[in-house]
Amino acid sequence: MKCLVTGAAGFIGSHLVEELLAAGHVVAGLDDFSTGREQNLAAVASHRDLQMVRGSVLDRQAVDELTAGADCVFHLAAAVGAFVIRDKTLESLQTNIHGTENVVAAASRHGARLLLASTSEIYGKNMTIGLREDDDRIIGSPLRSRWSYAEAKAIDESLVDAYMRERGLRAVIVRLFNTVGPRQSGRYGMVLPRFVRQALAGEPLTVFGTGEQIRCFCHVSDVAPALIRLAATDRASGRAVNLGSSEQVSIGELARRVIAATGSSSGIEHASYLDAYGPGYEDMQRRVPNCALAGELVGFRAIRTLDEIIRSVIADQQSALAGTAAA
Repeated sequence: MKCLVTGAAGFIGSHLVEELLAAGHVVAGLDDFSTGREQNLAAVASHRDLQMVRGSVLDRQAVDELTAGADCVFHLAAAVGAFVIRDKTLESLQTNIHGTENVVAAASRHGARLLLASTSEIYGKNMTIGLREDDDRIIGSPLRSRWSYAEAKAIDESLVDAYMRERGLRAVIVRLFNTVGPRQSGRYGMVLPRFVRQALAGEPLTVFGTGEQIRCFCHVSDVAPALIRLAATDRASGRAVNLGSSEQVSIGELARRVIAATGSSSGIEHASYLDAYGPGYEDMQRRVPNCALAGELVGFRAIRTLDEIIRSVIADQQSALAGTAAA
């Protein structure tokens, strides 16, 4: 296939690009490098079948030109991370809504398949154990910036659904549940790389709230191949599909596991959400996916355990630290 990947230099996007190239596909990547990094694609930067373009999904002409001739578009570009959404709410909304509108319209116009990367944030405050794709959303006030990301992604999903029904777009929506692994940065609020960085530096690990919040983490190397299979599977077209792990862990326990795995002398400090995110922030006590549909459609199963995931993030950050020291 000829593929377009938006957000190609990002954490998940770079892993997806590598998977596509390894499978023999031709890839055009679009990234504005606001959170993506050139070094994420260092291993494939000179690959003959990769064309990287520095630009934004808000640039309608650039999106249209790159989509022309593409068989499949993987739309991963988005403003993500709790700190980004907090500090740049308006810019994030514009990127996540208008940028997606440009990509969806171009895919429809040029007859390309589309995979939209959505999020578990869609479910809001629904704390059902084993969230299914047809479960109800329980969402907070739209006047709280906390929910602006979820609101934007919900609009994205509705937009894709309308294009499928009214314009014949072939598309699948994938709701990602805490994808983690090498290359993910903690600078934008992602908890696992932030914990690892703090532990390796001998700093206290900062746990917001009680630390009793339950999450599930899935390795990017389990997610990226599933994205390709879902995009290519006719049975997935028109569906929203969860991708994640069902291995549950509290944030406090995650901090303790990171300390143990790094052999760090770090302690744990608790901080309020008010201090971290400002007034009005809300968190969910539990978010656990049911990924049976992904298993049925493409045989998806989260293979890597949480301990393996933690070790891979530690190794990645240790390598990055060693490279910085050598430079």
